[in-house]
Amino acid sequence: MKSTSSLSLIAGAVALAAVTGFAAVNVPDGGGTAEAGTAARLPVERTSLLCPAPGLSDLSETAYTAYTPPNKSGGSAAAGEAALVSSAKDEAATDEKSDEKDKKDKKKSKKDKEADKNKPVVSLKEPGKPATGEASGADSPALVGTATGRLAPGWTAQQTTTIEAGDGRGLLGISCTAPDTDFWFPAASTAKSREDYVHLTNPDDTAAVADIELYGPDGTLKSDVGEGITVPAGSGVRVLISTLTSKAADDVTVHVTTRTGRVGAAVRTADETTGSDWLPASAEPASTLVLPGIPADATSVRLVAFAPGDDDADLTLKLLGKDGAITPAGHEELHVKSNMTAGIDLKDVTRGEAGSLMLVPSEKGRATPVVAALRVVRGKGADREVGYIPATGPVGARATVADNRSKGSVLSLTAPGAAGTVKVTASAGSGGGTPVSKTYKVAAGTTTAVTPPVPQGLKGTYALTVETLSGGPVHAARTLTVKVDGIQMFTVQTLPDDQGTVEVPAARQDLSVLDD
Repeated sequence: MKSTSSLSLIAGAVALAAVTGFAAVNVPDGGGTAEAGTAARLPVERTSLLCPAPGLSDLSETAYTAYTPPNKSGGSAAAGEAALVSSAKDEAATDEKSDEKDKKDKKKSKKDKEADKNKPVVSLKEPGKPATGEASGADSPALVGTATGRLAPGWTAQQTTTIEAGDGRGLLGISCTAPDTDFWFPAASTAKSREDYVHLTNPDDTAAVADIELYGPDGTLKSDVGEGITVPAGSGVRVLISTLTSKAADDVTVHVTTRTGRVGAAVRTADETTGSDWLPASAEPASTLVLPGIPADATSVRLVAFAPGDDDADLTLKLLGKDGAITPAGHEELHVKSNMTAGIDLKDVTRGEAGSLMLVPSEKGRATPVVAALRVVRGKGADREVGYIPATGPVGARATVADNRSKGSVLSLTAPGAAGTVKVTASAGSGGGTPVSKTYKVAAGTTTAVTPPVPQGLKGTYALTVETLSGGPVHAARTLTVKVDGIQMFTVQTLPDDQGTVEVPAARQDLSVLDD
């Protein structure tokens, strides 16, 4: 009779073999065999993305673009699916209107209504070719999306909204985000001239509970109403930041966490004079940050930073331009007190030359983690337009941004350390076209701003994929500009690693332990 411990070991060995077998089945063709004890990188088989509700204006017109780059490894053997569908909350938010309409339109069956709700706004059929969708008006809901199989690795979606007039006018762009439990948003505001909303979207089948904390120049902006916000299953909720506190502050850092579940989070900003755009979350707190892609013609640049730990942060500012790094005159350093938001006006820091901002510790040995974002204004007077650039990680193995047009895109590539070489691929168009690739070498400590390649015979919109070929880390951002009634409306999206692969520990059977 075997002992209980021996039976447990056998069960563990069987489970280990099952896991190992699963990993082996999913090793990409041509990927080689990993040495025992080393980790292999395999394509992910499921990806979730969340797009916030774009509405708040009857004049809004929103374009959605979804894209998965071709995977050299072939990805999963499963064909897979990828779609963005309307969230339940935004449907429920219009129940009264829907009920009135239902009374007038009794011919439409309940089954037909459910079919409309579940019909994808965007459905992607194959890697390498973007799929598009659209929405209009103030009632457009948040979207919840999932990609599986070969469509999952590197799946990207872009939401671009045009509002031609009103206080919220602008080109509002955002790369739809993956769900998480912790987000930092420097550069929000509770000023009277601003109307900023936190958008929370829950992709799961159970409710999530979130907390929203606000930090101003003097520390915490206390509020009880930001605690325990319920985000129903498969739903979107938006919260006006200024209702969470009675104190007006120009520079505010928003911290979103979840007690249970996970959400996608983004901040929609609107200013009376400079229009509106999305403020994406900053990269995780770090002692060195890169904020890539400041437009060459920026007329005002404001840096907002926050130190979430117990220590103050002293930061040195470096502007990485075409010819190298310089320190902005009069703005060499920024002191950020613990749990306080600090802002500094860099004015027209780029002076006609596209650049990127790098924040590094002023003293070696005093590396205090911070989060940061830039508020960028282009134009003058009544033609001013705002955009935001959060601190972001490097492109890593691969990063993608969707919704590029035949004109209006500028790609900024920054190598904050060693020189790096990247390949930029313009995908086929959503309506046709042939992909085109180009290689760029980025010198150490510089920013290279280029007009990206355009697919041959382009019809529709296309995606840009950046892959690191050699050298040091490269950070990237895409600026999209659309001229509306004489105003150069723009939006900036950064390109962090798409996390299209996951590290899976290699393992081999070793039943010798059963002999003990």
